[in-house]
Amino acid sequence: MSQRSEWTEPGAFQVAPGVHRIPLPLPSDALRAVNVYAVENDQDLVLVDGGWALQESRRQLETALKEIGRGLADITRFLVTHVHRDHYTQAVAVRREFGTRISLGIGERETLEVLTRPRLPDESAQLVQLHACGAGPLIERLRASWKEGGHDTVEWEMPDDWIDGRTALPLGGRELLAVPTPGHTRGHLVFADLAGGLLFAGDHVLPHITPSIGFESAPAASPLGSYLRSLKLVRQLPDMRLLPAHGPVTDSVHARVDALLEHHADRLDACAAAVAAGSGTAYETARALTWTRRGRHFDELDVFNQMLATAETHAHLEVLVAQGRLRGHADNGVTTYAE
Repeated sequence: MSQRSEWTEPGAFQVAPGVHRIPLPLPSDALRAVNVYAVENDQDLVLVDGGWALQESRRQLETALKEIGRGLADITRFLVTHVHRDHYTQAVAVRREFGTRISLGIGERETLEVLTRPRLPDESAQLVQLHACGAGPLIERLRASWKEGGHDTVEWEMPDDWIDGRTALPLGGRELLAVPTPGHTRGHLVFADLAGGLLFAGDHVLPHITPSIGFESAPAASPLGSYLRSLKLVRQLPDMRLLPAHGPVTDSVHARVDALLEHHADRLDACAAAVAAGSGTAYETARALTWTRRGRHFDELDVFNQMLATAETHAHLEVLVAQGRLRGHADNGVTTYAE
């Protein structure tokens, strides 16, 4: 493992025999970089995630692969943890040039069906969701910020194959176990190298931040409920080193899962307290909470993160309803909550 302390620095960093972490840049994004992982043997070079299809990302990927004596044409397969742009679209771009195989969790099918279909911004299911949250002012800000002409389908294509359920994936002398972990997205997967004690965690378990929950092109019924169940599922696996998509490699998946479960228990309590204090909708509740590790007010967030915050609050409120701690009532498409 490299002794560099900054995880976003470009390069190829060995994290285990035959496994290198390759951070790739993200544009104007607080996350700053996404880790893809190169898993190699004599015959195959498999990448877990692909990065964002950007010129600088491709350049850095080519440079990093050259450090380990490889090139883009040597990649035999992409195992993609989920369909978000910073994980999926560069895999699509590489496949167009080299025919590389792409594998993705079958739970992402409905989302990709939306993303590959031309549509106008006002046709977005996400706007319907924000309306249910009572987020009228946020909807207007989003409409003003979106480009005219609708959704661009250029970056999106279906994978070569869908991974359906727990699946053993032989990779030369190594075997990865694909485990469905819905929550961050409907079809999120983690890949466990049980023999090597490594978990390629995507965005399911991140070392320093909590993954966003509840905002997708094809919304799930209870994304937080799914996410909490997925965390507990991963907690039942043997403890492994955490190889996250964002942030440095750390020693214990279990320790971070425990912290994430505690965080969401605290957020559920905070949402319930906000409703008890008079917040009615998910949008009002999100405005009553603080955000990020710095405890920022909702108004300090940019419009994209306000959107994520509202959707995540809605996900927490729906879990509170399922637990019987709150009641929800829909009127003209807007849901209000009460004790």
